[in-house]
Amino acid sequence: MSFVASATLENAHEAGIWSAAWSSSGQLVTGSCDEHVCTFTVDGSQIERKHDFEGHELGVTSVSVSADGVLAASSALDSHIRIMDLEHGEEVRVINAGPIEAWTLALSADGKLIASGSQSGAVNLWSVANGGCEHTLPTGGKFTMSVAVSPDGRHVACGAAEGAVHLFDLEKQKLLAVLDGHSATVRTLAFSADGTLLLTGSDDYRANLYEVRSTSQVATLEGHTSWVLGGAFA
Repeated sequence: MSFVASATLENAHEAGIWSAAWSSSGQLVTGSCDEHVCTFTVDGSQIERKHDFEGHELGVTSVSVSADGVLAASSALDSHIRIMDLEHGEEVRVINAGPIEAWTLALSADGKLIASGSQSGAVNLWSVANGGCEHTLPTGGKFTMSVAVSPDGRHVACGAAEGAVHLFDLEKQKLLAVLDGHSATVRTLAFSADGTLLLTGSDDYRANLYEVRSTSQVATLEGHTSWVLGGAFA
């Protein structure tokens, strides 16, 4: 199988792009070290900028989009979370997450909640409606590098710098399991569309697959020769 670039936009950002996410409406949302969050539309071989959101004062580390494609959220090294309306190109809310409390984030499918992973090791749950921190889920670990919310809104998972993956019941704010299987930083997490499987990727060059209900590891995917930085389900 071969892949051919269908569209390219040079200098889309003035610095490196740290995070990217597709919206269901077809917009590509990107966060960059240049402190901007931009959205782009793709039409055949043409990529065009649609929105350019300013406001972050340090590099953007993570972006996420709600399932309906209406909202996007970003986190940055400035410890702020910014929520944006992708239909109207307007900023909806700014959340001051406090020092080291929002390295990475994920919007829930219904767009009502943001889960953010912190350098202190916890997962914070923020209300999109009012910007308040509703719950903090402690892991007892170090530096939460990745976070994901299941499509059905029942679970949140986070990956840590020391290789642990914590799986929580989101409604009860209860730790369900600590998933072993990685020996280094877990940089990416993804739930399957039906929420039954969790994919994890790590600096140990491996991707693991877990069954959410039983919290058991069902596969190890090997072959990468360096860090696994991203993962997704069809």
